[in-house]
Amino acid sequence: QVQLVESGGGLVQPGGSLKLSCAASGRSLREYFIGWSRQGPGKEREFVAAIGWSGSGIYTDSVKGRFTISRDNANNMVYLQMHSLEPEDTAVYYCDADLWYGRLRTGDGEFRGQGTQVTVPS
Repeated sequence: QVQLVESGGGLVQPGGSLKLSCAASGRSLREYFIGWSRQGPGKEREFVAAIGWSGSGIYTDSVKGRFTISRDNANNMVYLQMHSLEPEDTAVYYCDADLWYGRLRTGDGEFRGQGTQVTVPS
């Protein structure tokens, strides 16, 4: 079992920045890919980014160059630094974990947190 708790969401003006945090706990965390997905109002949940134990981040095209995923293995934390936020980034952001990156990519990660709301007004 992996437990994930997100924090850091809020209201931010267009062009602003926000950093989301995901606290992970459980056994064998080094085996898991951990990532972020999001679900905007009236939209399906979509993959945002993911990272392995020691690898670089993988991003969906719409956030490349604006978002950075990072992982603090010593403290079992994963972060999503978001810059140049746009109204289209408004969503509930979820932290996800799975042994297989492919399942994070398709939104089928085995474990998911409760989500944190990010709002960028238009």
